[in-house]
Amino acid sequence: MIGAGGMAHSWIHNFWMPFRERATIAAVVDVNADVLQEAGDFLELPASHRFTQMSQAFDSVEADFCCIVTPPAFHAEAVELACARGMDILSEKPIAHTWEACGAIYKMVEASGVKMMVTQNYRYSPRIVTLKKAIAQLGLVNYVVSRYASDWRVRKEGWYIHHAPHPILVDCAIHHFDQIRNLCSADCQTISGYSYNPARVRGAQDAFQGGASFDGDSCALFTLRMNNGSFAQYEGSNIASGKPNSWHEEYYRVECEGGAAVLDSDNKVRIEERDGFASTVRELPQEVLPWSGHEAIISQFLDWLDGGAVPATVLADNIRSNALMFAAVQASLEGSVVDVNGMVERVLGDGFMTPM
Repeated sequence: MIGAGGMAHSWIHNFWMPFRERATIAAVVDVNADVLQEAGDFLELPASHRFTQMSQAFDSVEADFCCIVTPPAFHAEAVELACARGMDILSEKPIAHTWEACGAIYKMVEASGVKMMVTQNYRYSPRIVTLKKAIAQLGLVNYVVSRYASDWRVRKEGWYIHHAPHPILVDCAIHHFDQIRNLCSADCQTISGYSYNPARVRGAQDAFQGGASFDGDSCALFTLRMNNGSFAQYEGSNIASGKPNSWHEEYYRVECEGGAAVLDSDNKVRIEERDGFASTVRELPQEVLPWSGHEAIISQFLDWLDGGAVPATVLADNIRSNALMFAAVQASLEGSVVDVNGMVERVLGDGFMTPM
């Protein structure tokens, strides 16, 4: 287990617990000695299986796979060590902190032959699985409208999201861009739009109420053209002053041939249809899942290692969600329309393949 604090604390204390009969954490790594001690005590690990350096853990402990839950800038080092050991990988999103690092990770994994899956847990909530069922009833997708809105106008010191350069994209929209791919059943061909700080574009941090809470971009508006004829519109805000659509409450409206499927913060999926001049709205019962969220990811990963089906969010597929995220950064900085497919091909070369 690479990482023990922050999100990794939830992995150790919550997400892995239902799978104790299938997987045992053999060692834990964290640079914070106090966090490492707490995790090691909880897992009842001997001192010899608690490490402050990744390389020592990989050199010292026998394991079947590693789980990477660190800041993205440290993912490449962990992947390189795992590939050198022939060790399979389950990693938190995003794949890495730069597009170049994503490409390097892809090439390392392909060359070593290890299996790598990326955590996109939002695909596997009951609300989204129900929404996918609604879409299946309505035919081809015309376009998707996606809205994420959180009110983080009060700055919390120490929160990564308040001082990161592109927090609305790298920390937030990676979930929503992947979700758009999921709902459209397609990859993104091109993207245009902007991430921005509404205070900074007006010339001063105090020029927009709440703007000073973020050093980087707090808002985003993007248009996506998918490669199957569908389109999408993405709205994101971390300084929302109106109706919230925060984590696990995002708004999606999927306009299809036969009607629209709508999901809002009440987590109810509604199908809106018209027959001539008459409109009808019907609500779908929420799907009941054996596993949801992170636990669904873990279940799929363990099944895959045991010879089961290839999960949807393996590295070779999820790298296209990361390409979309970094293309959005580029589009905003340049004020351009970015060719996402071309970006993937240029970085990964002729050897790139999406799994069937």
